[in-house]
Amino acid sequence: MSQSNNIPLGIALMVLTTFVMAVQDGISRHLAGEYNVLMVVMIRYWFFAAVVIAIARRNGGIAQTARTAQPVLQVLRGLLIAAEICVLVAAFTILGLVESHAVFACYPLLVAALSGPVLGEVVGWRRWMAIGAGFVGMMVILQPGLGVFDPAAVLPLLSAVLFAVYVLLNRYVARRDSTATSFFWTGTTGAVAMTAVGLWYWEPMGSTDWLFMGCLCVTGMVGHWLLIRCYEVAEASAIQPFAYLQLVFATLIGITVFGETLRSNVAIGTALVVMAGLFTLWREGRQRVAD
Repeated sequence: MSQSNNIPLGIALMVLTTFVMAVQDGISRHLAGEYNVLMVVMIRYWFFAAVVIAIARRNGGIAQTARTAQPVLQVLRGLLIAAEICVLVAAFTILGLVESHAVFACYPLLVAALSGPVLGEVVGWRRWMAIGAGFVGMMVILQPGLGVFDPAAVLPLLSAVLFAVYVLLNRYVARRDSTATSFFWTGTTGAVAMTAVGLWYWEPMGSTDWLFMGCLCVTGMVGHWLLIRCYEVAEASAIQPFAYLQLVFATLIGITVFGETLRSNVAIGTALVVMAGLFTLWREGRQRVAD
């Protein structure tokens, strides 16, 4: 398939994606604190799979939607994101949203840095400057060796690696498969994998928490569709600085909803990360005017 490189649309989609995913993370933190992580993720994937199958049936049929020349990569994508979700949600229950996202914030750097050698995208020196500024901001947030990297921090770090690979695969498979096809494989592969492990940890759930589960299912589905769409419309290296906004949104939710603490270094580092993203947007605007 042909791909566009609409930078403004890609940025707008990424900002929306980060907000939806931060809300999703807040709900996940609550539910995983009350029930087994694998069960929570499994139920979420049941809804996800049901929706993508229904969409496929209405738009040409399941066989047509699922048709792909790269089934191994599609299955790998689905397994990677399912594993990443389980690992990160487990981290939320141990470290909280603020600390987990502080560590997880390294994933956009991994994506942007690898988009050149893996995807063949051109990463100019100005983008590298923005990535570098984001890296400095991340270091200010993490304060390596000063408390964040306790053993539990391995969980969000592993999640960041899994997610970075998943994001790169999104862009790669989008060269030949549509958003609908990738969306279908993400939902169905994850549902099969999570059912195989999650049924062993079933627990009764209260009526109020079923409402939260419904919200989690909706935000999870929408967030993944938006993420896939982001990398169809724009180069990964151009929109990655804006993925840091998930840290901002998650921090606000952690503080206001769960009573977590915002340390001064987190505030300063987040400001640096956001400024790096805004600089990239400004540069893209200047280039479009010049063209």
